[in-house]
Amino acid sequence: MFEQIRQDLRAHQGDWGAQGFWALLVYRFGRWRYQVRPALLRKLFSLVYRVLYKVVQIVTGIELPCEVPIGKNFVIEHSGGIVVSGFAKFGDNCRIRNGVVIGLSRVSDPCAPVFGNNVDIGAGAKVLGNIRIGNNVCIGANAVVLQDVPDNCIAVGVPASIKIRKPCE
Repeated sequence: MFEQIRQDLRAHQGDWGAQGFWALLVYRFGRWRYQVRPALLRKLFSLVYRVLYKVVQIVTGIELPCEVPIGKNFVIEHSGGIVVSGFAKFGDNCRIRNGVVIGLSRVSDPCAPVFGNNVDIGAGAKVLGNIRIGNNVCIGANAVVLQDVPDNCIAVGVPASIKIRKPCE
């Protein structure tokens, strides 16, 4: 857990005051508590986690449940209005910004997006449903993504249209 926290701090440029780092700190604690034995101690840590989760949610506006598997170098750039479904999955080097919602398209279908590596999600984007977002993908600000996005593409607009990324020169 402590090595992951150090990585999270490095990913947030060593800024202890970054609210995204706070959310990840509570997230890591929530994941770690599942390993605690005996069960009575784990239940105590679960209570502490729930209180910390709620405090972070109120103070930062970030909902990142500990059930979400995330890869290395996950960065929450700006706080406020960030909601991540517990059914989502993230690869390495993903970045999200304020106003992002990642979740279910229908409550009756508990499947959320699965993200590859190197995904950058712009402010206000909504990514919903049982979809896969490939590697090296950019999702534009305020885009509404309801379909799969292949590797090396961008998704922009409402509803999002998919375009191939031009290589950087």
